[in-house]
Amino acid sequence: MGRLFWKFFLAFWLALLVAGTGVGMVVWLHQQTSGESEQELSGGPRAAFLVNATAATLRHGGMSALRRLLADWRNQGGAHVYIVDDRGQELLGREVPTETLAQARQRAEATREPRIARLETVDARQYLFFVLADNEKKFFHHRSPPPSPLPPLVIGILASLAFSALLAWYLAKPIRYLRGAFEAVATGKLDTRIGSRMGRRRDEVADLGRDFDRMAEQLQQLVGSQRRLLHDMSHELRSPLARLQAAIGLARQQPEKLEISLERIERESGRLDQLVGELLTLSRLEAGMSGPANEEIDLVELVRDIAADAHFEAEVAERQVLFSGEGEAVVKVRAELLYRAFENVIRNALKYTAENTMVEVRAERRTTPDRLIVTVSDRGPGIPESDLRAVFKPFFRGSDSASTAGFGLGLAIARRAIEAHGGIIRATNRNGGGLRVEMVLPINAPT
Repeated sequence: MGRLFWKFFLAFWLALLVAGTGVGMVVWLHQQTSGESEQELSGGPRAAFLVNATAATLRHGGMSALRRLLADWRNQGGAHVYIVDDRGQELLGREVPTETLAQARQRAEATREPRIARLETVDARQYLFFVLADNEKKFFHHRSPPPSPLPPLVIGILASLAFSALLAWYLAKPIRYLRGAFEAVATGKLDTRIGSRMGRRRDEVADLGRDFDRMAEQLQQLVGSQRRLLHDMSHELRSPLARLQAAIGLARQQPEKLEISLERIERESGRLDQLVGELLTLSRLEAGMSGPANEEIDLVELVRDIAADAHFEAEVAERQVLFSGEGEAVVKVRAELLYRAFENVIRNALKYTAENTMVEVRAERRTTPDRLIVTVSDRGPGIPESDLRAVFKPFFRGSDSASTAGFGLGLAIARRAIEAHGGIIRATNRNGGGLRVEMVLPINAPT
């Protein structure tokens, strides 16, 4: 058992013991108070029998018969009926508290059928008959020894021990599971899950277990994506490095082709620089180090400017970019990231659209909820339905990747940039051929 179990156990046990002791003290005090009140006048059929019997003896047998009756009762255990004359003298000379005597006389005068007390007049003298509660019990019951408090005390302690141990075990068990799961993740076992071990619990501890599973799954995906990224990056870097080595070897073997070799080296160096730059951007986005959203710009105007620049460059390749959109969407964002996102999507569409076709760019603001929707549609070959999600992964290449330049990082950077602003990006095939990429950005983008 862990330390947390013993803390829970001792806390619950002490709480139960304190509560049980408090309740026992209250019950004991109540019984003591009740016992003290029972030393006063007695009521009920038993008291009525004693009072009526002694009153009838006095009425029919006189004072001598009453004295003999009381003497017999005294020999059997005591005379339990008190008889006080009109001068305040008790027949057997016993002491009677003034309060008790006043209460007995009041009760005798207040009821027509006296049970607690009774007044009888014999030979011009008035006598008051009453019975004390404790004396009545002594007369009708044999005094038995009080029960031992040991059995209920032992039962209470054992029950509190069992209940405290069960409750402490119930609370500490899932925490032990969590501790083991964290240790497993710390050693690299990212496939560890504990949701199934929580059973049917529906409390905060079970919620913590489910949160742990989500955290472990996210870590597994991030680590897996980093490993794939490192593998793909190594593969992508190998090709330009190999060409650089080949160009250097060619320059050494054939000095007359030095100019051609230098051009090749310069081109491959530029490709490496571009690749490293895109990898750094992607790495910052995945690590959440893209900086605060502190630039207030109009997103519609930003998309319009990017489309205009792309149209100017596309005319050389006999393609066009058509922009449509009105209004404005001013919001604080990371302008550089969104510029890269929109530009990568538009340039990717230009790269794959057929000659003498048009890339359509549309920016539309909608309400409820307030958001901006940017769609980029081309007239290219499209991609298989199974690759619509994979197209946003790093180093993804289409079927005709050999005929197009690039590293497959543009759409991956676009997805990370859009998601960093609380938006979503998705790709669908157009009717009649081509690909449509839709980017949805909330106007109140998170910072």
